[in-house]
Amino acid sequence: MYAIVEIAGQQFKVEKDQKIFVHRLEQEEGAQVDFEKVLLLDNDGKIKVGTPVIKGAKISCKVLGHPRGDKVKVFKKKRRKGYQTLNGHRQDFTQIQIEDILLG
Repeated sequence: MYAIVEIAGQQFKVEKDQKIFVHRLEQEEGAQVDFEKVLLLDNDGKIKVGTPVIKGAKISCKVLGHPRGDKVKVFKKKRRKGYQTLNGHRQDFTQIQIEDILLG
């Protein structure tokens, strides 16, 4: 059984007991989170597609932590102009574990 759910503006294919990284959520570590924007459900070959979401279906998750991603260096340069700049960026993530997929 799997589902396609929209979390923080991105779509994820999730299964029970799966751990995934999503963009930073406001909940604390150990908190319970429910996502109700379920776009597709597959229950042993029986596929149910929402228009645009499936009414009554939800995904219950547990927040495991708030790690940060690897550093990405952004380097800009214009040749023969003496212009160059170097910036770094680390994205904030939230690791969640899918505990249950509730059918609608």
